[in-house]
Amino acid sequence: MTGAITTVRTVKDLRAHLATWRKSGETVALVPTMGALHEGHLSLVALAGTKADRVVVSIFVNPIQFGPREDFKTYPRDEAGDLVKLIKAGTHLVYAPDMAGIYPKGFTTHVRVGDLTEDLCGSARPNHFEGVATVVTKLLLQCAPDLAVFGEKDYQQLLVIKRLVRDLDLQVEIVGGEIVREGDGLALSSRNGYLSPAERKVAPLLYHTIHEVAAALAQGAGADTASEAGRFKLEAAGFRVDYVAVRDPETLARLSGPVKQARVLAAVHLGKTRLIDNVPVPLPASTNR
Repeated sequence: MTGAITTVRTVKDLRAHLATWRKSGETVALVPTMGALHEGHLSLVALAGTKADRVVVSIFVNPIQFGPREDFKTYPRDEAGDLVKLIKAGTHLVYAPDMAGIYPKGFTTHVRVGDLTEDLCGSARPNHFEGVATVVTKLLLQCAPDLAVFGEKDYQQLLVIKRLVRDLDLQVEIVGGEIVREGDGLALSSRNGYLSPAERKVAPLLYHTIHEVAAALAQGAGADTASEAGRFKLEAAGFRVDYVAVRDPETLARLSGPVKQARVLAAVHLGKTRLIDNVPVPLPASTNR
């Protein structure tokens, strides 16, 4: 797709476009983003395009999922650049509401998902997932897509969204998109730009370490032993580790001893940058080495 792209700012205009498509019997996919788009986001747009006739991308930096000492004010924003990328990616419509379009004056309703949010990033970032669940619920209700696509890099978030859709009987399919990585293994993230050149050289060790944890588990190592070895290696390299955890891939329940199926998840700080990543157990054949 070339040329301009239609951008709407209000729910009324969003629904007007959607109504035209639905009248023609076309299906709609939503890709929610906070902008500052990279190839990881664009892979989700491409995936959405294989599963629906029309693709809507939302751009909204959601204040209520940031903690008081986090980077809401400095979070990268580049709507003009994002639109150029979305035109090339084949997006049909961009929904970029202002703050009042999501949280009108007097807004007091929040969505909280229980057990899935109680540890991992939920412990490190209190109220983060409540903010995510609230804004995603709003976007799903405003757009009412047939499906919505989220990246697996935020694996805990993906499970939280699947749970809220199930629990609230929202009529939408949630699709997970694979993690896109740099050639050295670092998962793409809008926050990678915060890394200094020296930190950027060290950052790929996060992926390589959790990959080693997953490989050890596949060879029969116990979950606690493997995760502690991963934590030790990252701390020795200068990372401040929030967690390296081996969890059930569907419920995020803690696992111990040998495991056959799991997800290795990690969150670390490198300088001022918080990085997250995860890999499955067993590892896909293409990543074994």
